[in-house]
Amino acid sequence: MRLFVGLGNPGTKYARNRHNIGFMAVDRIAVDHGFGPWKKAFSGLVSEGRLGLEKVVLLKPETFMNLSGQSVQGAVTFYKLALNEVIVFHDELDLAPGKLRVKQGGGHAGHNGLRSIHGHLGDAYGRVRLGIGHPGHKDAVAGYVLADFAKAEAEWLDVLLRGISDGAAALAVGELVKFQNAVAFRTAPPRSSTGSEKSGSEKSGPEKPAAVSKPESALVPEPERSPMQKLLDRFR
Repeated sequence: MRLFVGLGNPGTKYARNRHNIGFMAVDRIAVDHGFGPWKKAFSGLVSEGRLGLEKVVLLKPETFMNLSGQSVQGAVTFYKLALNEVIVFHDELDLAPGKLRVKQGGGHAGHNGLRSIHGHLGDAYGRVRLGIGHPGHKDAVAGYVLADFAKAEAEWLDVLLRGISDGAAALAVGELVKFQNAVAFRTAPPRSSTGSEKSGSEKSGPEKPAAVSKPESALVPEPERSPMQKLLDRFR
């Protein structure tokens, strides 16, 4: 069993804030994978379902960000989970917008939601760090994370959330590379060379014909001729 925690602030006022990208991630998983309705529990909202064969509980704490640990601790205690069965989705200032990293354990880097979880449970849980970029100066951080995503960011945000949903089943069973590959396939899909324009150097001059392979019969060596046959060849 796994507990996926999305961090954010409750209420419509904060729904589209950058700080709420964790809520957005678990919301997308719930919708795409047919999870049950959200119900109040553990000072938050809970939805249960399956990702592949793995039972997963989604949790959105409604304690506000800086008290998230209370809600997470309640769920961990109720379901009797080890910390390596808990994965927290949260916004990450130190990653470029649309980038994602998975981490097990470590510090909270000043994130109030993680700081609260550390205080209640320790630091051994997993995290999915969702890049939102940095405003450029630490004094601007509070206003930046509590502002809505700009319209210009809607495309990369949707692509990132779709990738998370695509890889959620792999994440639930600890296949982290497979999860990250699923996200990358959405956010940075491989480019097809089919139908691509040729470079300027290739365009100049006539196109060279493709080499034609010799038929297999032409590659068979001729039999050695006798001296008498070679003499007769001179008079033909």
